[in-house]
Amino acid sequence: MTTMIMHENDPAAKAAPANRWVLVMLVLLFVLPVVLATLLYLTGWRPSSSGNHGELIQPARQVEGRSLQTLDGKPAHFSELRGKWIMVHFGSSSCPEECMKNIYTMRQVHAAQAKEIGRVQRVFIATDRGAAETLKAKLADYPEMWVWTGEKKALEELLQSFGINAGQPAQQQGIYLVDPLGNLIMRYPPGTDPGGMLKDMTRLLKYSWVG
Repeated sequence: MTTMIMHENDPAAKAAPANRWVLVMLVLLFVLPVVLATLLYLTGWRPSSSGNHGELIQPARQVEGRSLQTLDGKPAHFSELRGKWIMVHFGSSSCPEECMKNIYTMRQVHAAQAKEIGRVQRVFIATDRGAAETLKAKLADYPEMWVWTGEKKALEELLQSFGINAGQPAQQQGIYLVDPLGNLIMRYPPGTDPGGMLKDMTRLLKYSWVG
Protein backbone atom coordinates (compact mmCIF):
# COMPACT_ATOMS: atom_id res chain seq x y z
CA MET A 1 0.00 0.00 0.00
CA THR A 2 1.39 3.30 -1.06
CA THR A 3 0.85 6.39 1.03
CA MET A 4 0.78 9.64 -0.88
CA ILE A 5 2.13 12.59 1.06
CA MET A 6 1.36 16.03 -0.39
CA HIS A 7 4.21 18.43 -0.43
CA GLU A 8 3.62 21.44 1.80
CA ASN A 9 4.13 23.69 -1.20
CA ASP A 10 1.59 21.82 -3.36
CA PRO A 11 -0.89 24.48 -4.79
CA ALA A 12 -3.79 22.02 -4.58
CA ALA A 13 -3.27 21.63 -0.85
CA LYS A 14 -3.55 25.40 -0.34
CA ALA A 15 -6.46 25.87 -2.73
CA ALA A 16 -8.84 23.47 -0.94
CA PRO A 17 -9.14 25.45 2.37
CA ALA A 18 -9.24 28.74 0.46
CA ASN A 19 -12.10 27.52 -1.70
CA ARG A 20 -14.02 26.41 1.38
CA TRP A 21 -13.69 29.87 2.91
CA VAL A 22 -14.90 31.51 -0.30
CA LEU A 23 -17.94 29.23 -0.25
CA VAL A 24 -18.65 30.06 3.40
CA MET A 25 -18.37 33.79 2.75
CA LEU A 26 -20.75 33.59 -0.22
CA VAL A 27 -23.31 31.70 1.87
CA LEU A 28 -23.06 34.29 4.65
CA LEU A 29 -23.34 37.13 2.15
CA PHE A 30 -26.70 35.90 0.88
CA VAL A 31 -28.13 34.20 3.96
CA LEU A 32 -27.15 36.55 6.79
CA PRO A 33 -29.29 39.53 5.65
CA VAL A 34 -32.34 37.26 5.40
CA VAL A 35 -31.71 35.82 8.86
CA LEU A 36 -31.23 39.26 10.40
CA ALA A 37 -34.36 40.64 8.74
CA THR A 38 -36.37 37.68 10.00
CA LEU A 39 -35.06 38.08 13.55
CA LEU A 40 -35.79 41.81 13.55
CA TYR A 41 -39.31 41.17 12.29
CA LEU A 42 -40.02 38.44 14.85
CA THR A 43 -38.75 40.60 17.71
CA GLY A 44 -41.01 43.47 16.66
CA TRP A 45 -38.28 45.93 15.67
CA ARG A 46 -39.31 48.69 13.29
CA PRO A 47 -37.37 51.68 11.89
CA SER A 48 -37.56 54.69 14.20
CA SER A 49 -38.51 56.94 11.32
CA SER A 50 -39.52 56.72 7.69
CA GLY A 51 -38.89 58.81 4.62
CA ASN A 52 -42.10 60.76 4.97
CA HIS A 53 -42.62 63.75 7.28
CA GLY A 54 -46.30 63.19 8.09
CA GLU A 55 -48.06 60.48 10.07
CA LEU A 56 -49.09 57.56 7.90
CA ILE A 57 -52.71 56.48 8.20
CA GLN A 58 -52.70 52.70 8.53
CA PRO A 59 -54.71 51.23 7.05
CA ALA A 60 -55.65 53.89 4.51
CA ARG A 61 -59.31 54.93 4.60
CA GLN A 62 -61.64 55.55 1.67
CA VAL A 63 -63.31 58.97 1.90
CA GLU A 64 -64.39 59.89 -1.62
CA GLY A 65 -68.03 58.84 -1.21
CA ARG A 66 -68.87 61.51 1.38
CA SER A 67 -71.49 64.05 0.31
CA LEU A 68 -71.12 67.68 1.33
CA GLN A 69 -72.11 71.13 0.05
CA THR A 70 -70.42 74.26 -1.14
CA LEU A 71 -71.04 77.48 0.78
CA ASP A 72 -73.62 78.29 -1.88
CA GLY A 73 -75.53 75.09 -1.15
CA LYS A 74 -74.45 73.14 -4.23
CA PRO A 75 -73.63 69.40 -3.87
CA ALA A 76 -69.97 68.58 -3.32
CA HIS A 77 -68.28 65.18 -3.36
CA PHE A 78 -64.73 63.96 -2.96
CA SER A 79 -65.33 61.91 -6.11
CA GLU A 80 -65.24 65.20 -8.05
CA LEU A 81 -61.54 65.37 -7.26
CA ARG A 82 -60.72 61.79 -8.17
CA GLY A 83 -57.36 61.65 -9.88
CA LYS A 84 -55.84 64.46 -7.80
CA TRP A 85 -53.85 64.59 -4.61
CA ILE A 86 -55.97 66.48 -2.07
CA MET A 87 -54.80 68.47 0.95
CA VAL A 88 -57.67 68.77 3.41
CA HIS A 89 -58.11 70.94 6.47
CA PHE A 90 -61.08 71.08 8.84
CA GLY A 91 -62.00 74.22 10.75
CA SER A 92 -64.88 76.19 12.17
CA SER A 93 -66.54 78.85 10.05
CA SER A 94 -64.75 81.47 12.15
CA CYS A 95 -61.39 79.98 11.04
CA PRO A 96 -59.18 81.37 13.84
CA GLU A 97 -55.42 81.95 13.67
CA GLU A 98 -54.30 78.30 13.72
CA CYS A 99 -56.84 77.49 11.02
CA MET A 100 -55.54 80.30 8.81
CA LYS A 101 -51.95 79.10 9.33
CA ASN A 102 -52.86 75.66 8.02
CA ILE A 103 -54.65 77.12 5.02
CA TYR A 104 -51.65 79.33 4.27
CA THR A 105 -49.31 76.31 4.51
CA MET A 106 -51.47 74.36 2.07
CA ARG A 107 -51.36 77.23 -0.40
CA GLN A 108 -47.58 77.55 -0.20
CA VAL A 109 -46.98 73.80 -0.61
CA HIS A 110 -49.44 73.76 -3.51
CA ALA A 111 -47.86 76.76 -5.27
CA ALA A 112 -44.39 75.25 -4.92
CA GLN A 113 -45.35 72.34 -7.16
CA ALA A 114 -44.86 74.57 -10.22
CA LYS A 115 -45.72 72.61 -13.38
CA GLU A 116 -47.28 69.82 -11.29
CA ILE A 117 -49.66 72.20 -9.54
CA GLY A 118 -52.65 70.92 -11.50
CA ARG A 119 -52.28 67.48 -9.92
CA VAL A 120 -52.98 68.85 -6.43
CA GLN A 121 -56.13 70.39 -4.94
CA ARG A 122 -56.84 72.06 -1.60
CA VAL A 123 -60.09 71.64 0.33
CA PHE A 124 -61.22 73.47 3.46
CA ILE A 125 -64.18 71.90 5.25
CA ALA A 126 -66.13 74.12 7.63
CA THR A 127 -67.32 71.99 10.51
CA ASP A 128 -70.30 74.20 11.26
CA ARG A 129 -72.79 76.10 9.16
CA GLY A 130 -71.88 79.57 10.33
CA ALA A 131 -72.05 82.82 8.39
CA ALA A 132 -71.09 81.81 4.85
CA GLU A 133 -70.48 85.35 3.66
CA THR A 134 -68.15 86.06 6.57
CA LEU A 135 -66.13 82.92 5.80
CA LYS A 136 -65.99 83.77 2.11
CA ALA A 137 -64.57 87.20 2.95
CA LYS A 138 -61.95 85.68 5.25
CA LEU A 139 -60.84 83.25 2.55
CA ALA A 140 -60.81 85.83 -0.24
CA ASP A 141 -57.06 85.38 -0.71
CA TYR A 142 -57.54 81.66 -1.43
CA PRO A 143 -59.81 81.68 -4.51
CA GLU A 144 -58.60 78.34 -5.88
CA MET A 145 -59.26 76.43 -2.66
CA TRP A 146 -62.50 74.46 -2.54
CA VAL A 147 -64.60 75.32 0.53
CA TRP A 148 -67.21 72.79 1.66
CA THR A 149 -69.54 72.28 4.59
CA GLY A 150 -72.53 70.06 5.27
CA GLU A 151 -75.36 68.97 7.50
CA LYS A 152 -74.45 67.87 11.01
CA LYS A 153 -74.79 64.14 10.32
CA ALA A 154 -72.77 64.30 7.10
CA LEU A 155 -70.01 66.25 8.85
CA GLU A 156 -69.92 63.83 11.77
CA GLU A 157 -69.58 60.88 9.39
CA LEU A 158 -66.83 62.63 7.49
CA LEU A 159 -64.93 63.55 10.64
CA GLN A 160 -65.18 59.95 11.78
CA SER A 161 -63.80 58.69 8.47
CA PHE A 162 -60.80 60.99 9.01
CA GLY A 163 -60.35 59.68 12.55
CA ILE A 164 -61.33 62.99 14.12
CA ASN A 165 -63.29 63.26 17.34
CA ALA A 166 -66.20 65.57 16.52
CA GLY A 167 -66.06 66.94 20.07
CA GLN A 168 -62.57 68.38 19.61
CA PRO A 169 -61.69 71.60 17.78
CA ALA A 170 -61.11 70.47 14.19
CA GLN A 171 -58.49 73.14 13.54
CA GLN A 172 -56.22 71.32 15.99
CA GLN A 173 -56.12 68.30 13.69
CA GLY A 174 -53.68 69.69 11.14
CA ILE A 175 -53.66 68.88 7.44
CA TYR A 176 -54.69 65.59 5.83
CA LEU A 177 -53.60 64.11 2.52
CA VAL A 178 -55.93 62.07 0.30
CA ASP A 179 -54.49 60.18 -2.67
CA PRO A 180 -55.89 60.24 -6.24
CA LEU A 181 -57.90 57.07 -5.56
CA GLY A 182 -59.75 58.68 -2.67
CA ASN A 183 -57.74 57.10 0.15
CA LEU A 184 -56.79 59.06 3.25
CA ILE A 185 -53.10 58.22 3.63
CA MET A 186 -51.38 60.85 5.78
CA ARG A 187 -51.85 63.45 8.50
CA TYR A 188 -49.68 66.45 9.28
CA PRO A 189 -50.22 67.61 12.88
CA PRO A 190 -50.27 71.33 13.73
CA GLY A 191 -46.76 72.72 13.76
CA THR A 192 -45.43 70.33 11.09
CA ASP A 193 -42.56 71.85 9.13
CA PRO A 194 -43.98 73.03 5.77
CA GLY A 195 -40.65 72.11 4.20
CA GLY A 196 -41.25 68.48 5.16
CA MET A 197 -44.72 68.56 3.65
CA LEU A 198 -43.28 70.01 0.46
CA LYS A 199 -40.68 67.23 0.23
CA ASP A 200 -43.37 64.58 0.71
CA MET A 201 -45.64 66.05 -1.92
CA THR A 202 -42.82 66.53 -4.42
CA ARG A 203 -41.74 62.93 -3.96
CA LEU A 204 -45.29 61.59 -4.29
CA LEU A 205 -45.89 63.52 -7.49
CA LYS A 206 -42.57 62.36 -8.90
CA TYR A 207 -43.10 58.65 -8.33
CA SER A 208 -46.87 58.24 -8.54
CA TRP A 209 -48.37 57.07 -11.81
CA VAL A 210 -51.82 58.40 -10.90
CA GLY A 211 -52.72 61.98 -10.10
